[in-house]
Amino acid sequence: MASSSSLTLSQALLARAISYHGSTQSSDHRVSLSTLSLPTFSGLKSSTPRSSTSRRRFPTRSNQKRQVRAAAVETIGTAAETSLVEKSINTIRFLAIDAVEKANSGHPGLPMGCAPMGHILYDEVMKYNPKNPYWFNRDRFVLSAGHGCMLQYALLHLAGYDSVLEDDLKNFRQWESKTPGHPENFETPGVEVTTGPLGQGIANAVGLALAEKHLAARFNKPDNEIVDHYTYVIVGDGCQMEGISNEACSLAGHWGLGKLIAFYDDNHISIDGDTDIAFTENVDKRFEGLGWHVIWVKNGNTGYDDIRAAIKEAKAVKDKPTLIKVTTTIGYGSPNKSNSYSVHGSALGAKEVDATRKNLGWPYEPFHVPEDVKAHWSRHVPQGAAFEAEWNAKFAEYEKKYKEEAAELKSIITGELPAGWEKALPTYTPESPADATRNLSQQNLNALVKVLPGLLGGSADLASSNMTLLKMYGDFQTDTPEERNVRFGVREHGMGAICNGIALHSPGLIPYCATFFVFTDYMRAAIRISALSQAGVIYVMTHDSIGLGEDGPTHQPIEHLASFRAMPNIFMLRPADGNETAGAYKVAVLNRKTPSILALSRQKLPQLAGTSIEGVEKGGYVISDNSSGNNPDVILIGTGSELEIAAKAADGLRKEGKTVRVVSLVSWELFDEQSDAYKESVLPSSVSARVSIEAGSTFGWEKIVGPKGKAIGIDRFGASAPAGRIYKEFGLTPEAVVAAAKELC
Repeated sequence: MASSSSLTLSQALLARAISYHGSTQSSDHRVSLSTLSLPTFSGLKSSTPRSSTSRRRFPTRSNQKRQVRAAAVETIGTAAETSLVEKSINTIRFLAIDAVEKANSGHPGLPMGCAPMGHILYDEVMKYNPKNPYWFNRDRFVLSAGHGCMLQYALLHLAGYDSVLEDDLKNFRQWESKTPGHPENFETPGVEVTTGPLGQGIANAVGLALAEKHLAARFNKPDNEIVDHYTYVIVGDGCQMEGISNEACSLAGHWGLGKLIAFYDDNHISIDGDTDIAFTENVDKRFEGLGWHVIWVKNGNTGYDDIRAAIKEAKAVKDKPTLIKVTTTIGYGSPNKSNSYSVHGSALGAKEVDATRKNLGWPYEPFHVPEDVKAHWSRHVPQGAAFEAEWNAKFAEYEKKYKEEAAELKSIITGELPAGWEKALPTYTPESPADATRNLSQQNLNALVKVLPGLLGGSADLASSNMTLLKMYGDFQTDTPEERNVRFGVREHGMGAICNGIALHSPGLIPYCATFFVFTDYMRAAIRISALSQAGVIYVMTHDSIGLGEDGPTHQPIEHLASFRAMPNIFMLRPADGNETAGAYKVAVLNRKTPSILALSRQKLPQLAGTSIEGVEKGGYVISDNSSGNNPDVILIGTGSELEIAAKAADGLRKEGKTVRVVSLVSWELFDEQSDAYKESVLPSSVSARVSIEAGSTFGWEKIVGPKGKAIGIDRFGASAPAGRIYKEFGLTPEAVVAAAKELC
């Protein structure tokens, strides 16, 4: 565990973050411990500039296109009359315009339309420390409409984040830039989650807000609210159209996530044109039906006070998340392209950039931040340090009074696992009763939750089948948020993305989620984002093969193992028994930057001789071998439920005088990480007689068995019948393995 000093706690978290980014960042982007200023709280207060702009009637949808150009001109006064707020907002707009123009690639429309709400959030509302982007009690911001990422990069730059300097803005969308084409948490400190695939971000935000509510319920005391922050998210029309947003927002309403505030950029434009062509539903009524508080800001272009008032109202609603619909003009200020799809995903072009500069009265060179704007934003660095120092002092008092809770919270904040946690993993012998690995998984979960304070999760309405209930805890619900069983309902896609948000909230939160393995098809996009964003979610996937039996081919995964083995930065684990299941959980818990999928059986499996937790950590290992000199006659390789078949086949071959090695290849990815010498000790290159057996596609197995080996599997869809009959009909039997081996040796 980390030191008891709260100052050390902040520095420990920052040090872990530096390590997290160190492999990809040049030194001038790294956040240094030496620059972390934590002064005694001096009562610094946010200055809150107010717009002098008078309120205007916002154009109706029918006449919006006709009026927008005139409105853009009418509301912009001379340079002498322009308020500092408006100047700051235009700075954001033109940083986005200039970056997209220089790259000749990107999406300028959203930043131009959303600049007012972005300014108000980052300059007036949110609590954060630019010099420590990982301060625990910061407010979180998610740009679900990730294509508009120049909005966020401009805001981070103005706020003083070291991750987005002027050169980074100039290198937007370039090789090894800190400003990639969509927000990436692993590239840019200050970006909380990776967004881009529409709808993922709002679901991530639900996960972030769930984490805050859960931790606040567990650790806050009447005299010390140590967990207290908001999650803000900007969503667009595209996010609203994607089904995942409805799944996640339905749960947010059900859970009463009062500290989740979403801004809906209601600009009525998508890539193909006006949203009238495909999206005419009443979003307000839908969200009211989902249990959200809904506010409409009719003029998001210049109605600064209306935006402020909406945020104030949203924060006053404690028992519901809030959707603030902000009607904006995409590409606001562009005389010829605003309010059209042409400003969505393309650079304005030099001629239109010049016209926009004239229209908005912007006389500056590209990437210029006026001195008064720079001076105004500069207060966020000392202010952020003061916010963190105040919280550190608060935590120090908390730690004195509540030592046990402070130790648990510190583990969650820093990601430091409790000493000896792995000793809680159950172990098994060949004499232990046969059991389905889904049941063995539940034994592991219930053992681990006693020693891992950050473990929580649940299932997509299949808890009693996936066997994922934590028996010593109740359900996370609106009135019991301290509990650790999360009921996701039949919402696989939303479930995965919510878990990404939980995992990225704090290093020590370890979320797991579950469904049938075949239904990863519903949530693959979220799993891919787990892998890309280095979110260590544990995916507990049961009913992993034709072994589920009578439910038939709609529920029997075939190509799924191969497809996840093809995905970068994810561990695909298929344990064969109790020891291997425990090993899979050890791997999953230890690897916080790599998600893990555990493919688990419905049918009972024996506890095999030779399996071990340590073997699983290597991905592939020998469970039995009667040869010598690393030169068996044949190597039999299995995973999961088919490892038993390989072991039985080996027994038969040995009775006929063959020397046979049996290898469990529980995780190809872990095995690939081992040294060449170790891999040679398991699969010697001199032995070409190799037979694999797995109840799934044979795609990819040629890499393991080689050109002279044989792969036994299933390259068609399954069937409905009892499991034993299906295995026999598909040739997944010891006899089939023996026959294949005899052809090779």
